[in-house]
Amino acid sequence: MSQRGPAKSRAFFCIRNVIMAKVAFIGLGVMGYPMAGYLKTKGGHEVTVYNRTTAKAEKWASEYGGKFAKTPREAAEDCDFVFACVGNDDDLRSVTTGPDGAFHGLKAGAIFIDNTTASADVARELYAAAKEKGCGFIDAPVSGGQAGAENGVLTVMCGGDEADFDKAKPVIECFAKFVGLMGGTGAGQLTKMVNQICIAGLVQGLSEAIHFAKKADLDVEKVISAVRGGAAQSWQMENRWETMERGKFDYGFAVDWMRKDLGICLQTANETGARLPVTALVDQFYAEVQAMGGNRWDTSSLIARLENADKK
Repeated sequence: MSQRGPAKSRAFFCIRNVIMAKVAFIGLGVMGYPMAGYLKTKGGHEVTVYNRTTAKAEKWASEYGGKFAKTPREAAEDCDFVFACVGNDDDLRSVTTGPDGAFHGLKAGAIFIDNTTASADVARELYAAAKEKGCGFIDAPVSGGQAGAENGVLTVMCGGDEADFDKAKPVIECFAKFVGLMGGTGAGQLTKMVNQICIAGLVQGLSEAIHFAKKADLDVEKVISAVRGGAAQSWQMENRWETMERGKFDYGFAVDWMRKDLGICLQTANETGARLPVTALVDQFYAEVQAMGGNRWDTSSLIARLENADKK
């Protein structure tokens, strides 16, 4: 009995350290704001946030009862886990290794989890920088869009060391329905590229299908009801066909962001020798949508360029 008591106590505190961690979240955009919220409300963690616009960090702290910091470095100090969800590779470098970046405040043993959709190259770069400080780094881009972030049901694709992943997974699960280790450093970002490549082709195909049905004077609702149960079914079809038919494009991931992501895909394909002819073509179609003023429209707006051609 005397031996079992201390063992239970050690297990309790080990579990408690995982459940009640000190966490920082850097970047409170449409994704990061609710993700950080779930770390506080669902995970019960002690959360400190940083955002380039301080007023937004103050608002988050007031809404969720957490803290806000004036710099990424200050946010990361004494934290067990530090998350980031920012715009691109340069933004990520700025909030990590730049002046007052989070890496300057990391304690030994802390794990940095990057939810930004960025390049595999910057993931490897920051992994090496974190290791020099005795810290872990996981590239962990997410899929599921703004709705997935707001509902806490994102898919998180991770790259990094298995030991770091095992420690971080219970914390990441606060805002996710799936968290998986795809391989070593950079594998999370490469998997997200696969995701974006799939989406590009699916949205273009669905756009053409709806456009074709309308031109053929078919009842689009009846057509979708007929094909959605077979091989043509997709998430895009289930969630976007109605808004696409109505020309409403305020429901998700912006065209500007998609072009940034596809640019990463195409650059990586060039480096690896992969051939992405459809992805390259759809990227140019999105450029046409931008030229129409659709920078902030969601990705389903590909159909707009088809219907816009009819007006010329």
